[in-house]
Amino acid sequence: MKPLPSTRPTAAPGAARIPAQGDISLRRASQWARILQALVVASAVSSLVACGVQGTPHPPHLERPAKITNLSVVQIGKTLEFHFRVPQQTVEGARLTKPLEIEILRGVAPQGAGLSKLPEPQVWTRLTRNEWLPYARGDEVSYGAHLTDEEFRTGHGQTLVLAVRTLTRGFQHRPLESDPSNFVDVPVFDVSESVGGISFLTTEKAVEIHFLPPARMLTGEPLRGLTGYRIYRNQAAERGSFVMIGETAASPYRDTQFEFGRTYFYQVRAVFGDAAHAALSDDSPAAKVMPRDVFPPAPPQGLTGIYAAGGVELLWTANSESDLAGYNVYRLDQPPAPRLNQDLLRIPIFRDTHAEPGKTLAYYVTAVDLAGNESKPSEKVEVETK
Repeated sequence: MKPLPSTRPTAAPGAARIPAQGDISLRRASQWARILQALVVASAVSSLVACGVQGTPHPPHLERPAKITNLSVVQIGKTLEFHFRVPQQTVEGARLTKPLEIEILRGVAPQGAGLSKLPEPQVWTRLTRNEWLPYARGDEVSYGAHLTDEEFRTGHGQTLVLAVRTLTRGFQHRPLESDPSNFVDVPVFDVSESVGGISFLTTEKAVEIHFLPPARMLTGEPLRGLTGYRIYRNQAAERGSFVMIGETAASPYRDTQFEFGRTYFYQVRAVFGDAAHAALSDDSPAAKVMPRDVFPPAPPQGLTGIYAAGGVELLWTANSESDLAGYNVYRLDQPPAPRLNQDLLRIPIFRDTHAEPGKTLAYYVTAVDLAGNESKPSEKVEVETK
């Protein structure tokens, strides 16, 4: 018996083979596996490249402020005035970008031990940026820390040692503090009440500030230990804008650096202690003055005259005042003496072309300043018009 023929056709020699459906499915699965493998490899390479760019992770930048080095402190009444410059850089020299807080440190020097055995200063007060910023002008801060009545009563006679430091806030609001500033020792003095009774006398060369000495100390004791006064001036009467212009042992003080017609405000403080550790009374009330120029120039000197070519030639020595505006010429042929020039003369020369011949005429000259003040007459000169 012959075997049955196969139902699967045999390909002719050289003809292309058509894959079966199972072969197609296997091939497609193999291609997808290769694609997925390529994607995984590409992703791994990309991650490696990215890691190479980032390098080792760094901790967040810490802004520890640089140290303050220019602290100065002065006692004014019951207030300690701190003056210093806030840092703009970190200890590494980078620019500070975080808000600064300020801590004021205070310690008490042991009696008779000097500063060599000073205990660790403690934080007296802490200021946020919004609290200290109103007391700043640019980088400079002037802040007044007040002693309570009890602190002043028990503390005068003691020496306080003071410093400041700044800080920023880091991770979880942790403080990053600067080193303490330079330390300043401040003996606390019993100073006087404010100076009062300010008045002014304006002269041609100065504004004289007169004032009354204080009667007693802040503790109620009679006045003692006064060493002089400091004079302050500004042109706005705003607190903090007064500038010291001089010192005097007693009233009055003469301010020679002024201008007529400008408004000035003055304050006076009494001074105690010595040059190394001076303490001051509180500000006196601000007193206002506008000095006015009511001071005429000096009379012109050296007036001479001569009659020539039908007129009288007058000549005199020029005045030396810095505010001189000019001169007037008068002829004494009738009362009141008429002024001969229409406009102020800028130079000390004048020709009277209306001099009547055959007479003896008398002349005088005055000087006028920029404020319109006219001097007394010069000595008169007589000229014969022949």
